[in-house]
Amino acid sequence: MEIDRKAFLDSLGGADAINRMDSEARADALEHHMLSQLNRAIGADQNGEQSEAKQYPTAAEVEAQIETRPFRQGAGFLVVPRTGENVKRLPPMPENPTLLDFFKLRFMETANHVLQSATLAMKTGMSEEVILACLLHDVVQEIIRTDHGWWGAQLFEPYVSEKVSFAIRYHQALRYYPDPAVGYVYPDLYRTLFGSDYVPPPYIEMTYQTVRKHRWYMDARMVTVNDFYAFDPNAVVSIDPFLDIIGRHFKQPKEGLGNDNSPVAHMWRTIARPDQPL
Repeated sequence: MEIDRKAFLDSLGGADAINRMDSEARADALEHHMLSQLNRAIGADQNGEQSEAKQYPTAAEVEAQIETRPFRQGAGFLVVPRTGENVKRLPPMPENPTLLDFFKLRFMETANHVLQSATLAMKTGMSEEVILACLLHDVVQEIIRTDHGWWGAQLFEPYVSEKVSFAIRYHQALRYYPDPAVGYVYPDLYRTLFGSDYVPPPYIEMTYQTVRKHRWYMDARMVTVNDFYAFDPNAVVSIDPFLDIIGRHFKQPKEGLGNDNSPVAHMWRTIARPDQPL
């Protein structure tokens, strides 16, 4: 049986977590991982698919992993790199940074995904506001991942239309609820991340019920749809096709993002200078 070393390390919280375990604990962890892989293979062979009970952890098992990590899962990618390596020195930002400067110099971990999302939205004939929302919907995860829909909407509210910020804010809550009319099903990935028996908290359910009745529901839902289906590792994308849309729908402050004294300027400064200790 071949073992995916990275997947094994990640399942235990990374290399640092492994280093804190004694040899017996490491051996037990490896055996558990191999049994899990074997059960998946057997389940797939016998049933033509993996059984949910064997494929996904429970919510309690996911929660039990919290203290195996030297960081919290909600930390943004600029703060804690995906793969656990040391952070690298960031290039300086221009004096009056634009949205394009942030895409080039700070949105390194999220840019490819949101560009895929916006490209898909453009190909499927979405409105320019939905395309822009797709382009912006996840970049706030560079500094914060928890409730990123709300954080992301706040980050962009002074610079985009109310509809665009609405779509960014609520795409997050809609992810947990299927909509067969647009071909959106509950992602298997969420059963892995949150547990097979995970139930969204009451504020998510309440938000969904409210947004479902809103006149802009479908705008937010289309961001969710184009978010879910935009993870192609072989996609070649560029921001160039979206420059005109940005020019028409994004209100770039002349002072530069972070320098315009807006209610969210501090958020842009945090993205620009994530190494600032105070």
